[in-house]
Amino acid sequence: LKSMLNDSTHIDTTESYFMSIWHNRLYLYSAAALVFGIWFSLKVALKKVNSLLAHIITSLAHSSVKNNDRDTVVHLSGVKIFYGSQTGTAKGFAQELSEEVKTLGIPAEVIDMKDYDPDDQLADECSNKSVCVFLVATYTDGQPTENAEWFCKWLEEASTDFRYGKTYLKGLRYAVFGLGNSVYVGHYNTVGKNVDKWLWMLSGMRVMTRGEGDCNVVKSRNGSVQADFLAWKVKFLNRLQALAKGEKKSCSGNCKTGGSCKSKRRDTQEEEEEEEEKAALKNNGSEELIESSSDDEESGPQDEEKSASVVDVEDLGNIMNSVKKAKSKDESRGDGQMVKLSKLNGMGKIEDEGERREMITPALRDALTKQGYKLIGSHSGVKLCRWTKSMLRGRGGCYKHTFYGIESHRCMETTPSLACANKCVFCWRHHTNPVGTEWRWKMDPKHQNMIRQFRGVPGVKPERYEEGLAVKHCALSLVGEPIMYPEINTFIRLLHSHHISSFLVTNAQFPQEIRSLVPVTQLYVSVDASTKDSLKKIDRPLFKDFWPRFLDSLRALGEKRQRTVYRLTLVKAWNVEEMQAYSELIALGQPDFVEVKGVTYCGESSASSLTMANVPWHQEVVAFVQQLADMLPQYEIACEHEHSNCLLIAHTKFKVDGEWWTWIDYERFQELVQTHEESGGRQSFSALDYTAKTPSWALFGANEQGFDPADTRFQRRNKTKDISGC
Repeated sequence: LKSMLNDSTHIDTTESYFMSIWHNRLYLYSAAALVFGIWFSLKVALKKVNSLLAHIITSLAHSSVKNNDRDTVVHLSGVKIFYGSQTGTAKGFAQELSEEVKTLGIPAEVIDMKDYDPDDQLADECSNKSVCVFLVATYTDGQPTENAEWFCKWLEEASTDFRYGKTYLKGLRYAVFGLGNSVYVGHYNTVGKNVDKWLWMLSGMRVMTRGEGDCNVVKSRNGSVQADFLAWKVKFLNRLQALAKGEKKSCSGNCKTGGSCKSKRRDTQEEEEEEEEKAALKNNGSEELIESSSDDEESGPQDEEKSASVVDVEDLGNIMNSVKKAKSKDESRGDGQMVKLSKLNGMGKIEDEGERREMITPALRDALTKQGYKLIGSHSGVKLCRWTKSMLRGRGGCYKHTFYGIESHRCMETTPSLACANKCVFCWRHHTNPVGTEWRWKMDPKHQNMIRQFRGVPGVKPERYEEGLAVKHCALSLVGEPIMYPEINTFIRLLHSHHISSFLVTNAQFPQEIRSLVPVTQLYVSVDASTKDSLKKIDRPLFKDFWPRFLDSLRALGEKRQRTVYRLTLVKAWNVEEMQAYSELIALGQPDFVEVKGVTYCGESSASSLTMANVPWHQEVVAFVQQLADMLPQYEIACEHEHSNCLLIAHTKFKVDGEWWTWIDYERFQELVQTHEESGGRQSFSALDYTAKTPSWALFGANEQGFDPADTRFQRRNKTKDISGC
């Protein structure tokens, strides 16, 4: 019973305990919720703290890495050098600049504009941290070179096309260097200026001012286009190094707001840059200034190893600019002046000797020497004609031997002036000579050396070698424009005093000089076209008034009493269909003779588009001459030299009793010219006073076709033809 009572009491106590918990369950729930809430809050807070700590640690680490790598940030990924070149000069500059850039540890790539699609690729240059350099030459009539035509056309159209927008090239960093010739007034560096303008119109950013190279050494700021490029290159490389370091271009001081921030600091920087340029020019020496100009003389062979061998002497050439009006007031100074006017030919020589520059620059000397020229002084040259070599070996003479009785092995082909006022598309020297409109170079008086250039010629007949040592004829037609030489009359008199006949060729751009010329054995004028448009297309003359000069030169030729000749060079598909116009020009100048010759193809030249398709066959030349002669009542076909693809039309006054007298009595000419000089020019003479009978083998229609039967014809086989010569 007692046990049962105890059990009953225990049960009541337990029940009471649970009842108490039940009645106070709200407090229990609240306490549990409070504990859970505190636990959850602590957990969330701890998570946030951990996340914040992690972010802070990451930020600190990133900041540390950024600070440590600050010096390795890339501001310049590389340089892309685009070139537009016709004769190889700009290409040579591009390769030269590429090598210089690479020496700075900056990647560089040279790109031919014709191989680059600006529509697909140029916009990419805006975001790849590169710098684009454009080295572009200006070609005929201010047009781009052939390889840059499409690039420039696209750029011009894009600069005004709303579909591209004015910010199409925003972010593009660029620099432009143009190559041109200030002799071509109105077209000087047109392409370089346009490319610079068009890139700027599309929001491109210049990294430095546009550079301009001038092939006219008289006007060039640094003396030649090579030196102009070198001066610009020094500045560009300095600017490139600054860009690679992340430096921004300093203010030029020409603020659009009207303010001026020019300072001594800027002046000092400019002075330092000028000193650097001078030092670079001095250190690089003349070797670096040598560029290849030979193409047509800009360049010579395109496979030359150095840019110096690719000089387009024409384009690179050392050129002249007007002297006639300038500095006459300084003539009275005496010692410092060059001299007065030449005695009879009227060309002025006024400037100080110190202002005159060498016509034959190192680049030009290198290019011409490689082509076999012997250079004399600072502006003259002489070269063995291939017909001289041929006749020394008894293998036949040139067409002058057939037409006029010249002894080819005793003929010296030379020029007192390597410069020319034209850039003819068929120039067989590939324009390796300077061009210009006036004489602006230093002169060298030692022309007597020219008559001693024919020595040591191998493989010749002994008797002809002995004869060849005594020069009897001088063909002033080697290259350039000999009549530009201020002392041409003195030089001609010198030739005549040594009993050397004179055959002078001019390009019909200097009428006054033709009128002032003393008597020569035979005076030629090149008539390369019969209309204004075709002459501009073929000769590419420098003078703006080239056509009036051309016509006046023909009139001046007609005023001469000695032998005169029109020289026509036929270029198939260019100038062979203007028969009536040719006959009118012949009537204007009334020449004694008209030489008609098919153009000679002298190999591929980047300065000319001529190919073998432009060379007429001899039968085609004969047909042309026959048609032309039929239109000239006082002229007939007299002689033929089939080997040279050349025929001679002669005035009928040289046909006496049915026989042609086109040859020259050279001894009689020397007697006449001596009498003329001794009389002070009062006693004159005419072309008919020194004629000689033409041999039968030289006549048109003869079986020999102009080849002298006294010689033996030699046929070359499997050898490259020697195309040099007159």
